[in-house]
Amino acid sequence: MAAEIQYIDIYNPEWEQIMQAVDILQHGGVIVYPTDTIYGLAADVYSKEAIEKIFKIKKISGQKLMSFIFADFSGVADWANIPNGAFRMMRRVLPGPYTFILPAAKGIPRSLVDKRTTIGVRVPDSEVARQLVTELGRPLLSTSVPEGEDEFFTDPQEIYALFQQDIDLILDGGVMPTVPSTIVDFTVDPPEILRKGAGDIDALFS
Repeated sequence: MAAEIQYIDIYNPEWEQIMQAVDILQHGGVIVYPTDTIYGLAADVYSKEAIEKIFKIKKISGQKLMSFIFADFSGVADWANIPNGAFRMMRRVLPGPYTFILPAAKGIPRSLVDKRTTIGVRVPDSEVARQLVTELGRPLLSTSVPEGEDEFFTDPQEIYALFQQDIDLILDGGVMPTVPSTIVDFTVDPPEILRKGAGDIDALFS
């Protein structure tokens, strides 16, 4: 069955649309949604079925790092161990276009992500993402929609044309920028910038 595609106001999303997306996630579905950078491909972090669908879409294994999407900074500590330096930095720049790689907390459902010891953490400045996570009641497991090694889809109509049989719902927030988040690895000392993206590097260390 082909995906449904719906236009969504990225600044003031309708509650009914958010709840429809949440219902799909709760039943093992996969959605595409707008973040503050590029489009995300998301599943319920507790749905093994949906996560396996994402692995197939991305043609990756569980060893590939995906991000946990949070509504705000307060919930991150339940899923990741946050070093002091990371805590100060994250409080300063989040929500925003950054991904922080952190040691995974002991309670994380590692059986669903191939027993990883690290996770990517995102708190995007995105009302759609924030409401999805809030209504779901737990983080989203998210990654970019696949297009080659270093490129990203920015047009939801193109995503629909290529992946409509693999995705359950596409929330169309319009054409997005092509720049992904900046990735900061806090599992090494000193922390390392793995990717320079939309986030201001100077803001991290100011």
